[in-house]
Amino acid sequence: MNIDPQQLQIRDIHLPPAVHWWPPAPGWWMLLGLLVMVAAALWIFKRIRRRGRLKRVALSELRRIETRHPAELDGREFAAELSALLRRVSISKADRSQCAGLVGEEWLGFLDKTLGDRRFTQGPGRALIEAPYRPDVEIDGDALLGLVRDWVKKQ
Repeated sequence: MNIDPQQLQIRDIHLPPAVHWWPPAPGWWMLLGLLVMVAAALWIFKRIRRRGRLKRVALSELRRIETRHPAELDGREFAAELSALLRRVSISKADRSQCAGLVGEEWLGFLDKTLGDRRFTQGPGRALIEAPYRPDVEIDGDALLGLVRDWVKKQ
């Protein structure tokens, strides 16, 4: 028995409709979540690293000043370099308008406020505003260095 294919009225294979791009498969959602978590972790790591970078740079500069102090710097230059370091760190840490224009007692008050005690206005920190204006000044370099180191570490 010979059957003519045209008599059977057989249709060709029908393919299912194309898969749409939305909503994505669960694997794509997991990949997106993983990318968001990696980006957030990198952002947090960068902020922590940047915050610690200022402290590391300031402490290395303080060590450089400390090694130069007995041999090359007199009391006036020593106090001036420490004051400049404190000002650079303050400007980097706080708003420039809060600390850049402060001088004298106001500057020491700002340093005391950020340190949380009174060692700048009533202790060895007074040398920062007194030493640059005295011809022959003797400062307690170790106490002043310790105070500046404590202040930098607290920032």
